[in-house]
Amino acid sequence: MKPNIAGQVTTQFKPVRDVFADLWHKSEIGAGLCVYYQGEKVVDLWGGWMDREKSEPWTQNTLVNIYSTTKGLASLAIAILVDQGLIDYDQKVAHYWPEFGFAGKADITVAELLSHQAGLSGVSQTITVDDLCDWQKMTGLLARQAPLWIPGSAAGYHAITWGYFPGELIRRITGHSLGQYFFEKVARPLNVDCHIGLADQHHRRCATLNGPNHSPKAKKISRNSKTPTRTEAPSSELFRSAQQNPIIRPFTDACSTRWRRAEIAAANGHATATGIAKIYAALANEGELNGTRIISSAALTQALKVEVEGIEDLVLGHEIRRARGFILNTGSAFGPNPDSFGHNGAGGSTGYADPDLNLAVSYVMNQMQTNDGTEKPRAEMLNEVIYSCACSGI
Repeated sequence: MKPNIAGQVTTQFKPVRDVFADLWHKSEIGAGLCVYYQGEKVVDLWGGWMDREKSEPWTQNTLVNIYSTTKGLASLAIAILVDQGLIDYDQKVAHYWPEFGFAGKADITVAELLSHQAGLSGVSQTITVDDLCDWQKMTGLLARQAPLWIPGSAAGYHAITWGYFPGELIRRITGHSLGQYFFEKVARPLNVDCHIGLADQHHRRCATLNGPNHSPKAKKISRNSKTPTRTEAPSSELFRSAQQNPIIRPFTDACSTRWRRAEIAAANGHATATGIAKIYAALANEGELNGTRIISSAALTQALKVEVEGIEDLVLGHEIRRARGFILNTGSAFGPNPDSFGHNGAGGSTGYADPDLNLAVSYVMNQMQTNDGTEKPRAEMLNEVIYSCACSGI
């Protein structure tokens, strides 16, 4: 079935539409792509279907779970709190959240916590997906949890647990939940369709997720091979603790009503590509877009201070540059410029800003990509043509 590709592109960025449409010759089901350049929206495309049965078309207003791309949005919320003078990256977490200081965590700073250096990438107790949706239980477990390595001595991806840290800090300081604070300080001023904690009236707009092992390509390989398809991943105990306690099933768990309602900044934001790109367009332009300022240039600079680089991530098994919540560009994840920053999510979603070119990009989809090295990430293919078009006008 041929997908309907809708939306607009400017003349300079016309080749982007062809590359976006070509994704459906690979594994795409439904997706959205948005690009801002020099403060103007130059690409706004969507197409395909909201469900694997291809019965509901993806529309301009379709929302989808963006997994860890949410971390960039939550990092911005904390940076705005810094801008207000209500929190300090160099202050100890226990200053704002006293219970957190137990079990050898008294000296962990906010910067260390946000940059995945706290040793809290998992909890010792076996937990369920329902537990993840229980805010009080999870923050209590993390407050009592002893670090899995000496805090500040190394970094390891806090895949799910990270989501409770900005949320609890914001709750302790402002009395508002992360979702409420993000809406008041970011989503409403910019008028963007991005949510951390999704109200029930929006659930009907959500695309359902298709796990990597259910992609058309994975099924084809499975039919033609005696070897089962699988996603390559580190097998360390830290990885299992961070990413598999519990295992979050894309369709059964991440598309459930309870998951959508929760406010887990590590993994369950819901957004359109247009909404995410507009946020990063403001960040690419020192915190302001078309007369609306969401953060000062000075506070953004603080948020982007390098905290981790040149060392192997204990959970992921490879190097990654991190600021205070944001990922700092490595390789071509966020295009060719080393100053680009943002966050990507499991399966392929991404949102980032390139302040050198005043460029912002977001891509979201519901067919999660495999991580077995057999297929180039779709976001990277899009980045190549986006930068080619941007640089053609320089």
